[in-house]
Amino acid sequence: MATFEEQTACVVEALFSDLLGEDDTDCRSLETDLGEPVQSAGEPPTRFDPVVVASRLRRMGDQCNLDFERISSEALAEVLKGKMEKFGAAVDSLSRSWSDQNPELVYERAFLSVSVKLLMYVAKKVQAAVLPNQLTEVINGNSQVRNYIEACGGWENLDN
Repeated sequence: MATFEEQTACVVEALFSDLLGEDDTDCRSLETDLGEPVQSAGEPPTRFDPVVVASRLRRMGDQCNLDFERISSEALAEVLKGKMEKFGAAVDSLSRSWSDQNPELVYERAFLSVSVKLLMYVAKKVQAAVLPNQLTEVINGNSQVRNYIEACGGWENLDN
């Protein structure tokens, strides 16, 4: 059983592979979430499939309707210039404000949605500035988000 941190890294790698158009893993599309992970013969059955989880995260990111160019935030302005050291602060600030404006949206879901959407946005603008470990560290470093994912039953049950 992989640790939470290892699973997060696998999910983020799968998400990046799809974003950068390099996903030929088992010829699957992230848009297809059948809920059944592909496994090799002889492997013990597992419910954790990073490609399926990445697809769910991407859908969560697609639900984020924030216009990053119109938001006044010093941290966000730095991130939009490709200075990713402020990525975590920008995501946290945007997530809190978005969930405050939408009471039905819990902070943790807002955090995941904003982090994926902002990462996708920056990757299109300044692809060289974006690395998978930035998103992995932001998710793993937020105990509130981690506790939320674990309370759902882990990555494999997120948004099921």
